[in-house]
Amino acid sequence: MVLSPEVATQVAAIQAWWLANRPVAPRLFVDELRSTFLRLRRHPHAGTPYAPPGVRATRRMVMPRTRYLVFYTVDDSARLVRVYAVWHAAQRDRPVPP
Repeated sequence: MVLSPEVATQVAAIQAWWLANRPVAPRLFVDELRSTFLRLRRHPHAGTPYAPPGVRATRRMVMPRTRYLVFYTVDDSARLVRVYAVWHAAQRDRPVPP
């Protein structure tokens, strides 16, 4: 699995916000993200196809407890998952794959 540089920045910002605003469950986001990444490693096609007009086909996986979405592509020939965004479901805009 490969994470884009933007994902590292997004995850750090989300985790900082989560720690400051969710004191009852401070580890929920990071634990659910870790679980999602493990699932993607085992079952890369488990996410929902996501192909907005004019964008190459990608997939997204929902993190139901935190309501974040993990956007990624799968390269079957290289057996590689590339995560390019972690986005909250309430955000109106969506990330564009690289």
